[in-house]
Amino acid sequence: MRSITFFLSFLVILACGSPKSDQEAFSEKIRNEAEPLANTEKVQIGEFEKSLIDQGMVDIEDVVPEVMVDLKYSTTDNFFGEDVYGELTKAYMQPEVAEMVLNAQKYLKEINVDYTLLVYDGVRPRSVQQFLWDNLDKPDSLKPLYVADPNVGSLHNFGVAVDLTVYDMVADTVLDMGTEFDFFGYAAYPAREEQMLKEGVITPEHVANREILREVMTKAGFTGITSEWWHFNAFSRKVAGEKFEIVE
Repeated sequence: MRSITFFLSFLVILACGSPKSDQEAFSEKIRNEAEPLANTEKVQIGEFEKSLIDQGMVDIEDVVPEVMVDLKYSTTDNFFGEDVYGELTKAYMQPEVAEMVLNAQKYLKEINVDYTLLVYDGVRPRSVQQFLWDNLDKPDSLKPLYVADPNVGSLHNFGVAVDLTVYDMVADTVLDMGTEFDFFGYAAYPAREEQMLKEGVITPEHVANREILREVMTKAGFTGITSEWWHFNAFSRKVAGEKFEIVE
């Protein structure tokens, strides 16, 4: 009986080969799971998105998994009323900037666990900036009031600016900031809030909601601008030009 048992064990070893170490088995498992994922990613990533990745940009959702994205320039819900990003639906930016957004998200959760950041726009390649410039129905002398000159480049073109708001996951809606994204008028100007309050154009609640966004973004190292409550810069124009190249 002992001989038969040994013989059967020997056959099993021949059939299965040498036992794998735990590390070998784990490595094989990772390879088997990763290969289908890699193939899927190759199918999903278009040329536009690949170009951004090749230029060093990162997907904000890879760095901040909880963040929400509604890329407005991939829709017609923007100042131009046109989809200028096409296949792109993810928000990309410089890795350093994505880390700053991660910190802002953490600060926001400390204020209200039900809140999350909702990103409207990140990097905007110069090719898109040129399209916006060329198609803006304004005299060239007035265009810089609405769109940055692509020859100079905006901070969006460097991947160091982000447009965003605050989303209430329980109420399933954005916080009311008094205007929509890409609203061009004094009601959207942080610098005109006191005036707009006096005129009854916006309410104290609108300002309070904007203050939440400003607080977490400023604490994370961003700087707001005077004319758009949703826009924040990670670096100045000078520093951005020294640290990064314009994304084409």
